[in-house]
Amino acid sequence: MRFPHEKVRASYPALSDGHAYLDGAAGTQVPRAVIDAIAGAYRSGLGNVGGAFPASHRSDAIVDGCRAAVADLVGGRPEGVILGPNMTTLTYRLAMTLAKDWGPQDEVVVSRLDHDANVRPWTRTGATVRWAEVDPVTGELPVEQYRELVGERTRLVAVTAASNVLGTRPDVAAICEVAHAAGALTYVDGVHATAHGPADMRALGADFYATSAYKWSGPHVGAVVADPALLERLRPDKLASSPDTVPQRFERGTAAFADLAGVTAAVDHLAAMVPGTGSRRERLLASMGAAEAYELELFGALLAGLEAMPHVTLYGKAARRTATAYFTVAGRTPRQVAEHLAGRGVNVWNGHNYAWELTGTLGIREAGSAVRAGLVHYNDRSDVDRLLEGIAGLGAG
Repeated sequence: MRFPHEKVRASYPALSDGHAYLDGAAGTQVPRAVIDAIAGAYRSGLGNVGGAFPASHRSDAIVDGCRAAVADLVGGRPEGVILGPNMTTLTYRLAMTLAKDWGPQDEVVVSRLDHDANVRPWTRTGATVRWAEVDPVTGELPVEQYRELVGERTRLVAVTAASNVLGTRPDVAAICEVAHAAGALTYVDGVHATAHGPADMRALGADFYATSAYKWSGPHVGAVVADPALLERLRPDKLASSPDTVPQRFERGTAAFADLAGVTAAVDHLAAMVPGTGSRRERLLASMGAAEAYELELFGALLAGLEAMPHVTLYGKAARRTATAYFTVAGRTPRQVAEHLAGRGVNVWNGHNYAWELTGTLGIREAGSAVRAGLVHYNDRSDVDRLLEGIAGLGAG
């Protein structure tokens, strides 16, 4: 199925400013439908949940709709969707909850490939930390090492579904299988992966699946999805007066209700990018599959262009990856490259991008790490060409 990128691109008002937005790995722009949903929620009048009046009922419906939308996106259940301000906050909260009964005799396994938000919370639990290492040449996270790292004392394995800088997609299903065989839980960071193809937490074997709407055309809202039965066993710290039901007991304070309406609109937008029928879940799988194929085709041109430049060093050669390039340019700091491109209307990021352990493993963190250019479904060939022209100009002379 051909991906209708012109139509999709036209639905994002911000793209009309003429810039090439290759910074999507740090947060995407939002389509008109999301902007309208947020504004419409405020315009209609909102109240806190649980009240006896219509504005409160509207907020109740928005929350329920958001849980259902996120569940459809990742293949979970609405009753297991925990909502919060961002993935980092929610991961710290769940780490502290899970660790209530852990001590130094217990173990957690984290990886050098992960964003620090799926590393640091687990290293602060009091459990013994074991590290899965990255191949610094390929950027792969070998599964074989987990058979040595995971054992009877392992309580949890935390792993990313895709690296936010190299794009590497490790074999999460195989890693989770090793973890479950030892009786351990799995916490999968799907923040980067969810934006770049169909997401299926059950197929991955994720007991917890974390995602952030602002990475897939939504507002700044985070979510962690789990089996409701698993959440029933956990007792997070909370206010005595706040709900004790699942998933509400994991959510602190009053939600940003209008933003939650925007999350639902973002999921609906993703489901409708290509024509389709069936349930929203079925349409999401088809639409995100088509978007992934489009992105990877475009990414082939980006990689080929960068690989042809002798003054560019690319990091990561994983067999399965998202459309995310991480590179340095000889004689320039990553910041200088980003500033050079910004002057030509091309938006990219520079630095470690919170891949703290990975950039240390690659040996580039102290020198400013690298430049990241990421493609999402609203990018087109003109964006790629402008990036390549800008980088080519840095090799002149």
